Amino acid sequence: MERIPLDNTVFEGRNDVYLLDEGSETALVDVGDPTASTREDLRAALAAHDLSFADVDTVLLTHWHPDHIGLAGVVQAAGGATVHVHEADAPLVAGDEAAWDAMRATQHRRFEEWGIPDAKRDELRANFHGPEAFEAFADVTPFSDGATFDIGTDTLRAVHVSGHAAGLCLFEFDDDGAHAAFTGDALLPEYTPNVGGADVRVEHPLRDYVAGLERVAAADYDVAWPGHRDRIDDPTGRAREIITHHEHRAWRVLDAVRRLDEPDTWAVSADLFGDLHGVHILHGPGEADAHLRHLAEAGVVHRDADRRYRLADGIAARLAGRSDERWPLTEGADGERR
Repeated sequence: MERIPLDNTVFEGRNDVYLLDEGSETALVDVGDPTASTREDLRAALAAHDLSFADVDTVLLTHWHPDHIGLAGVVQAAGGATVHVHEADAPLVAGDEAAWDAMRATQHRRFEEWGIPDAKRDELRANFHGPEAFEAFADVTPFSDGATFDIGTDTLRAVHVSGHAAGLCLFEFDDDGAHAAFTGDALLPEYTPNVGGADVRVEHPLRDYVAGLERVAAADYDVAWPGHRDRIDDPTGRAREIITHHEHRAWRVLDAVRRLDEPDTWAVSADLFGDLHGVHILHGPGEADAHLRHLAEAGVVHRDADRRYRLADGIAARLAGRSDERWPLTEGADGERR
């Protein structure tokens, strides 16, 4: 297995593509973003192994985001590689117009619900690239949770961990005796993957993402190979760390609702993240909304007809009495675990 880092200055740092070249079969896990420079970088990296796009037999995609699927169609066109992606993301990866139109419609509805100002929406549209950015889309082969893929002597098993994206999957495998996984954006070494804005199709993004992290922790992987930056040597510890991060953020969201005068999602986002630009105009309120919806489902906050939030009865006193600045994500308004 070979990690191929590719340049990406927009999101979480370098994108990672993984090359599995087992003699009888050559596979890639993710393929980088849909830019000419990335295409040439990936081409050069494969050439260093005496390979070309035409030699790739299989492409496994962790999720639909453009910085992970961008070159799938280009690679497939060169040699007929089979492109696999979870069934929830398959229509977007295949370039289905109806799926992309539905995504845009849902984004527009979310922007209204979140209260994003018109000027910020215009800025986001100028920085957000949809299907028009792709040179080619791929014919995809969908799979579901638990699917297995034999790559030479290796077997990879898909583990569905929705939240950051509806179809986000890990691929777990044996790495010279170590229990390992390619984690895509489910588990990153430095950043916490965005929930809420990254895939507006997900109805319960924070709940689903935390459940996925719990699944990662329970698997007790020895090593994780993420979609960005360097390998993770303590995946269970990193998963627990991200859960704790979101518990701290839940407390900050509740504190913002306490301090502000019945804020909408955009106001809570501004309190958390300040002035946002570029794609973060989507990610900031998306993250705030994921937390607000999760807390509303737990009965900790209430949303009125104008989409403004207030604390449930008794929550302000309980916030004032906390010293750890954490709000466990399984806790409801009555203090009971959910």
